[in-house]
Amino acid sequence: MLYASTAAAHNVTEGDAGYIQEIWGVNLIPFTYLGAKHMVTGYDHILFLLGVVFFLYRRKDVGIYVSIFAFGHSATMLAGVWFGWSVNAYVVDAIIGLSVVYKALDNLGAYQRWFGVQPNTKAATLIFGLFHGTGLATKILDYDIASEGLLPNLLAFNVGVEIGQVLALSAILIVMGYWRRSPTFLQQAYTANVVMMMLGFILAGYQITGFFVA
Repeated sequence: MLYASTAAAHNVTEGDAGYIQEIWGVNLIPFTYLGAKHMVTGYDHILFLLGVVFFLYRRKDVGIYVSIFAFGHSATMLAGVWFGWSVNAYVVDAIIGLSVVYKALDNLGAYQRWFGVQPNTKAATLIFGLFHGTGLATKILDYDIASEGLLPNLLAFNVGVEIGQVLALSAILIVMGYWRRSPTFLQQAYTANVVMMMLGFILAGYQITGFFVA
């Protein structure tokens, strides 16, 4: 429970937070680096992206879904910081954890078996992208970025996030490409998505606990 009170899927590291608070003016390269670092080390992002591309075999489909997620993520991150949205970080991060659960269940075909319907996967990817961006915005706002050069720095940060997303996605697709050639892929895929679902519940549980003990 004590760990949960500080758990934050979109957290900015202590060193980066101190750097953000100390600088002012336009700093495009540092903010680009920070955005890329956030994406590559953001385990919630990685898990959700893994779930999204898990059963996508065509590059066109991968590009469409990742672009939808990137649009949602970028929109709320930029808007949230620019307009100073006051949103409880624990609640948002709990929803982000549940987004991983949602996608794992979708990959397992649970909604068709349970309810006889298939949710719109593109709409769900966009909606959860909006939450992922909001989660990051809540953390950035905690560190009071200087208003001088704010918009260029935010745009640079977002460019970094997209660079990090491409790097993370490339690694995922390379691993998935080899894995899918295995004759036991489908059997292992079931187990992998069950594990992903459990991790999503753990992430959400940490945030819910943090909400009540903070």
